[in-house]
Amino acid sequence: MSKSALFSILLALPAGASEDIPDQYPGSLLYSKPVEVIPGVFSAIGATAPPTYENAGHNNNLSFIVTSEGVVVINSGASYELAQALHAEIKAVTPQPVVLVFTENGQGHAMLGNSYWAGQGVDIVAHVDAAAEFAQSGGQSLRAAQARVKDRVENTHVVAPNVTFEDSYAVTLGGVEIEALYLGPAHSPGDIVVWLPAQSLVISGDMAFHERMLPIFDHTIAADWIETWETAFEPLQATYVIPGHGHPTNMDQVRRYTRDYLLYLRKQVGAHLEAGGDLAQAFYVDQSPYAHLDTFEELATKNAGRVYEQMEFE
Repeated sequence: MSKSALFSILLALPAGASEDIPDQYPGSLLYSKPVEVIPGVFSAIGATAPPTYENAGHNNNLSFIVTSEGVVVINSGASYELAQALHAEIKAVTPQPVVLVFTENGQGHAMLGNSYWAGQGVDIVAHVDAAAEFAQSGGQSLRAAQARVKDRVENTHVVAPNVTFEDSYAVTLGGVEIEALYLGPAHSPGDIVVWLPAQSLVISGDMAFHERMLPIFDHTIAADWIETWETAFEPLQATYVIPGHGHPTNMDQVRRYTRDYLLYLRKQVGAHLEAGGDLAQAFYVDQSPYAHLDTFEELATKNAGRVYEQMEFE
């Protein structure tokens, strides 16, 4: 298939963000039905909103790669029930078994579904730092999920990944080369991307955002994320990007709303610091060019405050 044909597939996908739509796929616990992004690569796009009972905690992308020797899943999901729902969709697409699960980081929506996949006898692969993060915070993530989605997480329990790596984990199935790569510090500990070199497609996880505002956590160092982007993520020169949240897109879009946003916020906070501004005022530096993004109201002021704290003593 030509690149122009593949771009037509991308353009045919549902457009725009979906923060205000409670559930796009009432027939399933999944927020949306998986779509085939390019031949053999599917993604169930999560809500670009905080996790709720209505979206069952499915607010990140759950992807899978179909080969003639088995299926590789990217993200176990935010619960046993979501992983089970994704598996039902996989079975509707192919008789091939799921043979491997990659988790993009140590957050609950990437790993709490491990309990389902482990029960299927599938190896669950994560970066060592993501596994350590989940070991520390998995219980807290589960309790938060139980409070939000209640009975929709009742079968879920904390299960650690059983395979870890430091730099890369590569596998070839049915002639498809699949590489899980740790490129450096970014959004959260142990963030990885899954790279298909022959297809020029990257499943970026939380390395890249575009339809919803990215969150800067206490452990997120904006300057490090920018460096990782420029020295390791950008050089992949991916044609197709399935981000951690939001619809499949391209590098121009995720660069604009990830790398460029981080640079913009650091510039705004830097100017505020030079003017002698304090933390209380820093929360309200101008971020209006990004006000149209989903979760802006929840995250913009927090992001500014954390970047101020990072830059104050640089």
